[in-house]
Amino acid sequence: MTENTQQSKHSAPELPTQYTPADVEGPLYERWVERGYFEADEKSDKPPYTIVIPPPNVTGSLHLGHAFEHTLIDALTRRKRMQGYETLWQPGMDHAGIATQNVVERELAKEGVSRHDLGREAFVERVWQWKNESGGQISGQMRRLGDGVAWSRERFTMDEGLSKAVQTIFKRLYDDELIYRAERIINWCPRCLTAISDIEVEYQDDDGELVSIRYGEGDTSIVVATTRAETMLGDTAVAVHPDDERYAHLVGTEIELPLTGRRIPVVADEHVDPEFGTGAVKVTPAHDPNDFEIGRRHDLASLAVLDERGVITAHGPFQGLDRFEARSAIVGALRAEGRIVAEKRPYTHSVGHCSRCKTTIEPRLSMQWWVKVGPLAKAAGDAVRDGKVAIHPKEMESRYFGWVDNLHDWCISRQLWWGHRIPVWYGPNGEVVCVGPDEEPPSGAGWHQDTDVLDTWFSSGLWPFSTLGWPEQTPSVEKFYPNSVLVTGYDILFFWVARMMMFGLYAMDGTPPFHTIALHGMVRDQFGKKMSKSFGNAVNPLDWMDAYGSDAVRFTLARGANPGVDVPIGEDWVQGSRNFANKIWNATRFALMNGATVEGELPPAEALSATDRWILSRLNSVVAEVDAYYDDYQFAKLSDTLFHFAWDEVFDWYVELSKTTFMAGGPAADASRRVLGEVLDVTLRLLHPIVPFVTETLWTTLTGGESVVIADWPKDSGFRDAAAEQEIGTVQQVVTEVRRFRSDQGLQPGQKVPAQLDLSGTALAPHEAAMRALLRLQPAGDGFHATASLPVAGATVALDLSGAIDVEAERKRLTKDLAAAEKEKAQATAKLGNEAFLAKAPEKVVDKIRGRLGAAEADIERITAQLAALPQA
Repeated sequence: MTENTQQSKHSAPELPTQYTPADVEGPLYERWVERGYFEADEKSDKPPYTIVIPPPNVTGSLHLGHAFEHTLIDALTRRKRMQGYETLWQPGMDHAGIATQNVVERELAKEGVSRHDLGREAFVERVWQWKNESGGQISGQMRRLGDGVAWSRERFTMDEGLSKAVQTIFKRLYDDELIYRAERIINWCPRCLTAISDIEVEYQDDDGELVSIRYGEGDTSIVVATTRAETMLGDTAVAVHPDDERYAHLVGTEIELPLTGRRIPVVADEHVDPEFGTGAVKVTPAHDPNDFEIGRRHDLASLAVLDERGVITAHGPFQGLDRFEARSAIVGALRAEGRIVAEKRPYTHSVGHCSRCKTTIEPRLSMQWWVKVGPLAKAAGDAVRDGKVAIHPKEMESRYFGWVDNLHDWCISRQLWWGHRIPVWYGPNGEVVCVGPDEEPPSGAGWHQDTDVLDTWFSSGLWPFSTLGWPEQTPSVEKFYPNSVLVTGYDILFFWVARMMMFGLYAMDGTPPFHTIALHGMVRDQFGKKMSKSFGNAVNPLDWMDAYGSDAVRFTLARGANPGVDVPIGEDWVQGSRNFANKIWNATRFALMNGATVEGELPPAEALSATDRWILSRLNSVVAEVDAYYDDYQFAKLSDTLFHFAWDEVFDWYVELSKTTFMAGGPAADASRRVLGEVLDVTLRLLHPIVPFVTETLWTTLTGGESVVIADWPKDSGFRDAAAEQEIGTVQQVVTEVRRFRSDQGLQPGQKVPAQLDLSGTALAPHEAAMRALLRLQPAGDGFHATASLPVAGATVALDLSGAIDVEAERKRLTKDLAAAEKEKAQATAKLGNEAFLAKAPEKVVDKIRGRLGAAEADIERITAQLAALPQA
């Protein structure tokens, strides 16, 4: 028994005949919150266990990916709480700069107003109003799922404390010359009107066009190929490889750029691949990152010919055209001049799109703020290499190193109004002042603050410590930093994890933000396809919760969660998990009706039957297995272990084997009732972190305890009984074989037949009554005539099937099945005896045929035994 399990003072607690999740889940969750079970106390002397929630966007709602991730985190924190840790699951939301600004701008558009009509201050106030009224619906949905987060500690990346943390880290990085401002090529979204980082660009194959254009005239002409003819208006050179003899005579000369009247130089640069296309490339430093670097090496001018909305700004007939309209117009003009040498349509190539609005991004020369990531990224890589931080599963380390070891400087400025404004002021005489959170910004004529805001990932990168009150050295920082584990998807390993590692190590004196990074996969449909509204296979988890209960959704997700692997899920599986919850309910209800109890100590082993000793031995083995799986983040394996133990061993075997004991009464029945209570108590506690609602209801009814949320986590007592496990294993073998024979003979499950059991020479005699009950076997009375005899595991079961089956029809069926099995065996044997086949066939194919041979041999043995058992004519 556990210390804080209060003993039930009534003999037969009652449960409703059916479990209705909708009646239970909401009130239970509110009771947990009201009693403060999920809160964390930094003054506690318990060891800390901390996990932060990957902050969902304030614009978001619960999707299956959230439900999956939250289920895993909740399971970990619930178990650790039961193990005696001071557990903090830190909740909160991200302000989601671009996404939130887009939402509010769409709302304004319905009113015929733009953010520019309102002005910056009024627009930001409007966003806060939207956030307070409509944002954060996901919080209520998290409660539906059962998330055990410390709600009193909920944070928002734009709240006062986190804003102070952002300003503090910016100032420190700036003073350490790790933040700088420079004009570089960035990814620009003409729809969102802001810079976006490399990892916010999604690449996909688009159908475009590849046109080859002749620059210059006669012997001095060069042909270049491009998919973006509109940018030629901004060309400032043509580049060739230094060793390309075809163009050696042109290097250093100038040629005319068509349509513009400008002359541009021919330069030699090793970046050019002489084997690709014509071996010559147009150079547009203001609109291509590679061209920008060529331009720097050769001191070329950078001419911007597209504005922030992707509209041509160059003087001439194309000014004012959208970039895609300009592309067609320019190609047409070049064609009219006879300068198009070749055209290929469609030309499929990889094109970058904004991950939020799907607009084609535009490389654009722009003055932006950057983080110099070199030293920060090196520290983030070394922390894993040195063993300070473990990545689970380990094979994901290579992806992590592949990212942090090759990071480019991070563009952190965004041309938005919603977000943390960059704390830099500019003076009338070119002064630049970075202001910390406790400093007064400069004022007076000509002083103004930078208009940009910071990338959302800048503030979420501080999440593990900013949520605890940093930059103050608060009791929460001292108690709960670093986090114990980060549970997140491998898809944001680069977006979020690497940034938290860099900032945590930098801000917290070399202490990483977490000890372990546990990566999980993506939720997919039952066919393994990515879930998407456009595919028509997206699922709202709330619909499944309404239909089957939150526990069913949680258990389905956990049962599919192998580390780092994508998780297929279908509604049929959720229905199966609902059936499991019902099975737990019905079995516990039966146990309570039959006197299962947790009162008093367990009887000593010598006072227990083999059945009781078997289930206790198995129970302790399962406790040990589940603990090992939890420590290795093997949620699928621990869930599967608990499913089969509860359903198969406890409910389908132990409960059934104990029914005759309960009916007989006496000390043996009392002992079994106490054992059944113990097994249910421990099993419900083991299941609780995954399926919290049904287990809470059943456990409190069974034990009379306050709540399973604060009950002790089960411990392996070390009790094992190999002899009892072998004995019950033999019972299971006999029952299973006779059940199979009954099914093969066409007997109905409930159909009773007379039988004699010869159990001499075995340890099965104490189990005869239970075996007869399980097998629907009547005593062999007068006139018993054994028509079938089954030898199983040293025992013999003789059955009188007179009148129960059509013997002749059964003999014909079995004879036909035997012939088919023998044919299968002959074919498999022939293939495995063919040396030429074995030499050429893949190992998987050979293994499959070996399996077919083994199955055929087993079928032959089984069918032969069934034929022999049939009554003789």
